[in-house]
Amino acid sequence: MSLKCIIVDDEPLAIRLLESYLLRVPFLELKGTYIDPLEALPNITLDIDLVFIDIEMPGIDGLELSKLIKSKTKVIFTTAFKKYAFESYEVQAIDYLLKPISYSAFVKAATRAKEYFEQIKDCSQDTLPTAKNENCLFVKSEFKLIRIDFDQILYISALKDYVRIHLSNTNKPIIALTTMKEIVGKLPQSSFHRVHRSYIVSLDKIDNIEHSRIKIGAATIPVAESQVETLLRLINT
Repeated sequence: MSLKCIIVDDEPLAIRLLESYLLRVPFLELKGTYIDPLEALPNITLDIDLVFIDIEMPGIDGLELSKLIKSKTKVIFTTAFKKYAFESYEVQAIDYLLKPISYSAFVKAATRAKEYFEQIKDCSQDTLPTAKNENCLFVKSEFKLIRIDFDQILYISALKDYVRIHLSNTNKPIIALTTMKEIVGKLPQSSFHRVHRSYIVSLDKIDNIEHSRIKIGAATIPVAESQVETLLRLINT
């Protein structure tokens, strides 16, 4: 697999270093370098897979630029400042490289990007993983993109700006930076239902329902009064 890449950095020396690294990695294909982020933006088209972006730049910073890029194109941030680590996590960057960037760190980040695109292809059969016929989704957790098969999900619970995805094959939930609304949109409606503002359940993993409470294994999950009738209809169809 070959990834088409662009470098955006207001420092020519930083661009030359990244360019030298990129040209040594056989699965990366350089399609352009830009000092001005506003000049780069119209050239980051849907066929660009990966953008290496500096964060502190004049006019528009790398974080703002990343929010304007289509979701199909992924980002690796390059910066001299550790303070942006959390912000890069929030915009779901593939990785976050601190300057001065070593070749080994660059290759590790590039390999992570390649693995992401390979997993997307494997999961979606050349379509995005939000398609209705998919059997998995990807979530960002601890700077990694993790594939989660739908049939492994027991239930999902809200945790402020995150969600916890409880799985049948592990006792440790996956904590992902996303919203309940966003994740509902990625799940097949025939198999999952949001029974409460803080809970989504896998319908075929329900052990029993009693007094507006669902039991899934050792977990007890509340059902909102407005969802009781809908839930009963779903599990009886």
